[in-house]
Amino acid sequence: MRVMKFGGTSVGTVPSLRNVKHIVENTSGPVVVVVSALGGVTDLLIKGARLALDGMEWDKTLRTVEGRHRDIVFSPLVAADLQDATWKEVSDLLALLRNYYTGISLLNDLSERTLCNVVSLGERMSSLIISRIIDDAALYQSMDFIKTERWFGKNIAVTDLTDSLICRRFSDLGTSCRVAIAPGFISTDRDTGDITNLGRGGSDYTAALIAAALEADVLDIWTDVDGFMTADPRIIKEAKVIAHLSFLESMDLCNFGAKVIYPPTIYPVFHKNIPIRILNTFNPEAPGTIITDEHKASSLQLFRGVTSIPEVSVIDVGETESLRAPELHTRVLNVLSKHGIEVLLSASALKGMKAAVRRSDAAAAMRALREDFAGEGSEATSPSLDEHADVSAISAVGENIKLHPDTSCRLSDTLQDAGIDVITSATGASGFTFTMIVPQALHKEALTALHRLI
Repeated sequence: MRVMKFGGTSVGTVPSLRNVKHIVENTSGPVVVVVSALGGVTDLLIKGARLALDGMEWDKTLRTVEGRHRDIVFSPLVAADLQDATWKEVSDLLALLRNYYTGISLLNDLSERTLCNVVSLGERMSSLIISRIIDDAALYQSMDFIKTERWFGKNIAVTDLTDSLICRRFSDLGTSCRVAIAPGFISTDRDTGDITNLGRGGSDYTAALIAAALEADVLDIWTDVDGFMTADPRIIKEAKVIAHLSFLESMDLCNFGAKVIYPPTIYPVFHKNIPIRILNTFNPEAPGTIITDEHKASSLQLFRGVTSIPEVSVIDVGETESLRAPELHTRVLNVLSKHGIEVLLSASALKGMKAAVRRSDAAAAMRALREDFAGEGSEATSPSLDEHADVSAISAVGENIKLHPDTSCRLSDTLQDAGIDVITSATGASGFTFTMIVPQALHKEALTALHRLI
């Protein structure tokens, strides 16, 4: 049994959906197909909600969403005898969207709960339509079996409950139909039943949860690129597809900036040793990238790929007489972890430590640390906190980094030789990633210099 996921660009137009139909119908055996909203629709849904909240005209946005779906339903992809019935069901969902926008406008309020309901409609409409496009397919509602709970202000999948519900719901796959179509991204709270979601990119995670629960033979992620690449091809024209990655290498590539798949996707299938294939809907003959538990890189290759997170902030925390560096380091990491803030890099400094976080998390990180250190007494005994914002994180990723202790020196020296100052650096927890913080204005030059070493 195979699980496939098709992203927004793969299901965004009639031609791309024709590719999806061909790919799925030419796959043998039972298959679960997880789909995103039509490309760009999630952003439109959010835009409409924001316009309604601001008291501005949202009808045009709604009409755009309606037109995108109407074009698909009344295309040759949907059998003529199914078009009217399908459009009636889509229209019911569009009417629900209109009600949400009207309510937001009248109440001048947009709660997280309401926004979750609004954005869920993208996947609910796309999955409904696609279930009428693919032969021998049936719609399986993810809200019935993907369950979440609240942690640090985020919706986290309850894996044990989700696993059991998936196994129960898909027990008829192969007898009632050959193809199960499931909307990605959306879920429901296990306690309240409210509609929730798994975050932007969460359709990948939906597919991984289903693949792990059903112990699928493989998880295919169909997207608009040929696979993982040695660098972002928009920056490095010489970047090449990486044919094979280990699970651990792919995790670090995703965590440190590669946007091929949503980072949490890898964990459920990694634990079941289910291979992942990254494939291109628009170039289905390309071999793509396969991710397994094996490490196949040549021993001569320093690393597999180089990634970047362009907008980063480094927080400098100074030690005090009561908080020396080792204790300070542990405390800072614990505080940020409790607030759900990802630390990209942490390193000791001359008199304290440095923690790199995404720029979007910097204000929350500074606030959390100030509140935690407020109990230390006077300003003189509290650690100093300074933020440096105009920096980027550049990471080289590959299992060989752990095998060659001098790699980190070679990487730092390469940037220094290119005239790029390395503000701070550290090896990641896995040992497979070496991250350097450089001036943001030079992050492209840093990527170019490091890519030459692959």
